[in-house]
Amino acid sequence: MFENSLEFAKKQDASDSLASFRNKFHIPKDSSGEDLIYLCGNSLGLQPKITSEYIQEVLDDWAAYGVEGHTEAEHAWLPYHEYLTKTMATIVGAKPSEVVVMNTLTTNLHLMMVTFYQPTKTRYKIIVESDAFPSDKYAVESQLKFHNIDPKDGLILWKPREGEELCRFEDYETLLKEHGDEVALVLIGSTNYYTGQSFPIKKITDLGHKHGCKVGFDLAHGAGNIQPNLHENGPDFAVWCTYKYINSGPGSLGGCFVHERHANNNDLKRFVGWWGHNKTTRFNMRHEFDALPGAEGWQLSNPPILSMTAIRASLDTFAAAGFDNLRKKSVQLTNFLEFLVDDLKDDRINIITPRNPEERGCQLSIQVKSADKNLHTELTEAGVISDWREPDVIRIAPTPLYNSFEDVYHFTQRLKKVLN
Repeated sequence: MFENSLEFAKKQDASDSLASFRNKFHIPKDSSGEDLIYLCGNSLGLQPKITSEYIQEVLDDWAAYGVEGHTEAEHAWLPYHEYLTKTMATIVGAKPSEVVVMNTLTTNLHLMMVTFYQPTKTRYKIIVESDAFPSDKYAVESQLKFHNIDPKDGLILWKPREGEELCRFEDYETLLKEHGDEVALVLIGSTNYYTGQSFPIKKITDLGHKHGCKVGFDLAHGAGNIQPNLHENGPDFAVWCTYKYINSGPGSLGGCFVHERHANNNDLKRFVGWWGHNKTTRFNMRHEFDALPGAEGWQLSNPPILSMTAIRASLDTFAAAGFDNLRKKSVQLTNFLEFLVDDLKDDRINIITPRNPEERGCQLSIQVKSADKNLHTELTEAGVISDWREPDVIRIAPTPLYNSFEDVYHFTQRLKKVLN
């Protein structure tokens, strides 16, 4: 199927219907003006060229209209988050009413736990994967402490087996079999930041619900990468950032999903703010809080328009490419990377990410035994922008919107040279 040659890589790029999208992004360059091999979209996505144009539009409207820009701007600011909803819902497989762009990831995670983590004397524990992204673990531990629960008692870790890197679903089953009547919340990173393992959202959700737990997902490394099909798969909530695969710029806003079965339940506890209030009476100022239906009802403050504008630029690019098309290319591109890394035939290398394309996104986590961060430094000096995770893993993410088969080929050639 694949060939280890530059000619083959170029041939694949020539037949790639999405190849032109690379030209829609700013590709970082070296000191001589040559494109760097940027394979770090799992950490920060590249900037779409239209982003500056979109932001300039807002700046011009602000200059021209002042406060009247809320209603008079070309893209009026008052309903601005609504311009993002449809495409974002497509990317995460949700209904528009179930999705809202607001706040940042960990803020949204806390807001969701305020609602969906309601511990009782007997049901108070939380299941997370053992190597969850640190921010998730900190957030969960702080929620437990807020409820006067010792994290050593309240936190249950879903761990890989000894000598393995990946979590097995049957071990999650065992945890729920043993502790299910004590678990209030299951919170899993849909795609693990370190290993690249993509977890089966529906199976995890269905089993959690069977045991009476609420279930949520952190899609930080999933949104824009895999298709989580949130509505169909049925978790209670999900949160994600937009600066990785959704290319919205450093520290940009996050997204939030609340399943429609909770859409009109005003009895749910939540932290509220005026932007989650009924739009028709929001500016009356003197009404009691009246939650908007759906995910919008969890909004707090009026949104930062400049950040949302960068998200709109990226989402318009996603819409033009089509997410199904991107996912198809992602599988091909990552499979090609896997083939080339295997073809190095280097015993020091171990791909710890699942081999099954259905169990991963575009990231491959490449373990190099006995290596240290000097390997990553040498790769950087060789013109490869990648990501290092201690103790010995390089994370490589060929992103289908702007990476090419030729990028992947040149990366493995440079890796081979550095290793030798």
